[in-house]
Amino acid sequence: MTPAQPSEAGRRSLRDHAYETLRRRIIEVELQPGERLVERDLATELEVSRIPLREALRLLAADGLVVLVPHRGALVAPFTPTDVRDLFDVRESLESLAARLAAERAGEEGLERLAARLDVARTAIREQDRRAIAFANAAFHTDIVDLASNALLSGVMRPLEARMHWLFRLTAQRDPAQQCAEHQQLYEAVAARDGDLAARLAHEHVADGRATSLALAARWSHADIDPQEVAARRRRG
Repeated sequence: MTPAQPSEAGRRSLRDHAYETLRRRIIEVELQPGERLVERDLATELEVSRIPLREALRLLAADGLVVLVPHRGALVAPFTPTDVRDLFDVRESLESLAARLAAERAGEEGLERLAARLDVARTAIREQDRRAIAFANAAFHTDIVDLASNALLSGVMRPLEARMHWLFRLTAQRDPAQQCAEHQQLYEAVAARDGDLAARLAHEHVADGRATSLALAARWSHADIDPQEVAARRRRG
């Protein structure tokens, strides 16, 4: 008898397991920019078949975390200063808009959630938990977008979330206390319903991190990597 094939729900569960595991490992830099992702090894490690694994890799590619080279393979997306620059260009515009809208539209429950996020960040800083600091910082920005209550803006920003988490993790050497203080000021502007101030603070907060993030990201730069060449080594290796 041939083994029973997993149901559609079972296949999705395996795909989601592979996706979440690999996403976390990429964001936390366990898998580094430019590193090859060998399907055979990953399938064994994650205890999934090739089909859900490939579906997970396609989702990661849509997040901008993986590069897929047809007929060659996959690798963790090279992270270059140009990538960081492009991300900051978009964030400076869209996050200032999100902050303005959040100040106009946030309800009390949303404000309480934002304040709680700041408490989590402060606890992580006291405990010097870099992973938790990076997550709390990125989540604060995501919460601001949620509070803007603009479906189109959320749809535009959502594909950037993974790259934002990745960036916050890669650039965890930025002063976390300063970041938290800036988040506190932004929260107070949103809570005071001051859209102009919230937009200005959001823009300044993102812009202030540009130079530092570019310098730190340069350490992870793989501008000299040809994705097709890297993936091709899988056949030769």
